[in-house]
Amino acid sequence: MEEKDFSRRDFLKFSAGAAAALTMLAAMPAAPVSAKALKKGAAISLVECKKLTPDDMAKRSAIVQDAYKFVLDSAKTLNDAKLRANVTEILTNPVPKVGQQYISLSAREELRAKLIAKGLLKDTVTAEEVLPPIPSNGAKPQNFEATAGSGYMSHHSYPGGLATHTALNVRSSMGLYQGYSDSNAIQLDRDVVLAGQLLHDLHKPWVFQWKPDASSLPEFQIAGTGAHHILGIAESIYRGLPANVIVAQASAHDNAGTPDDEAKLVKYIKAAAIIAGKDPIEKGLLADNGDTVKLPRAIEPFLVYLGDHDWIVSVPAAKWTIPVIENIAKADYGISDNKGKAFYSFRNYIFSQVSMIGIQNIHASHGEKAVRETVHSLISVPK
Repeated sequence: MEEKDFSRRDFLKFSAGAAAALTMLAAMPAAPVSAKALKKGAAISLVECKKLTPDDMAKRSAIVQDAYKFVLDSAKTLNDAKLRANVTEILTNPVPKVGQQYISLSAREELRAKLIAKGLLKDTVTAEEVLPPIPSNGAKPQNFEATAGSGYMSHHSYPGGLATHTALNVRSSMGLYQGYSDSNAIQLDRDVVLAGQLLHDLHKPWVFQWKPDASSLPEFQIAGTGAHHILGIAESIYRGLPANVIVAQASAHDNAGTPDDEAKLVKYIKAAAIIAGKDPIEKGLLADNGDTVKLPRAIEPFLVYLGDHDWIVSVPAAKWTIPVIENIAKADYGISDNKGKAFYSFRNYIFSQVSMIGIQNIHASHGEKAVRETVHSLISVPK
């Protein structure tokens, strides 16, 4: 999820997950960072750091590996065999199959025109920009495991950030699923909640591709939200996933609780359907009039929406911790250019090993000295 109006917190505070989060925070140890995240004697040099690929950084990170394993293990618990196979394939091999329709520039220009005509894309976006670069050989742009969770100044913007973000959201949604089921004595569809959350950012590997300078590609908006969201929904439509799962996935950014919010959700689905080349009404994604989701509205999509609130903590954490790391990079490592490969590699490695939230927690609990010590334990200070 991308940063939105913080009034969404009013919705979140009534969720079952809020109380659980407070309980976990109260029980957290006082240590700056867990031994699980950092291994003594594992410091590397600046030269070595700059040579590491995003995959290398993700593989060296205990928290990223744990998060990705949790995501894959969660997918294995889906009851429906076909859905389980589809979700697992996407998580392990995130090929943008929907993008194969748009290899040629003329096809992308035609798509651009359709989206602009429906008011779903700004006319300043060019045909080259309307979709991220598409591997022509049907390969995945990069590994899910090594993908950033968002853009540079936003949440989890480091190798493995997507896995960390998705794992947190899955835990949140499944806690909400259990809470709503138990508190209201109702039976909800666990597969819909779980699959919707597992898939909610499925095309961030396509959108946030790593560049040679260790930064990621910029993201454009489609239908008023980050392109990754629309492209992910389009992929699910194109692959023929169940309609109730797709609506739950689409609800991660907005819910059907008010006419205004539902109108945004409907726009997301319509834009995604255009990209997938499918009719959203025929596919059971929208009501017959095309103005709402299918009626009566299900509960499960709301739990995906509520579960995708990691951004409330992780977006501010990004904005607060990046300047701290910039200062340490300049003062201790002589990296004065905060927009070059040396710094991008430096910050990516630190955050991939500890996470932005981890650095923020160290800073808030133990001060900048502890952050500096943590950084030094990961990358040796030049002599």
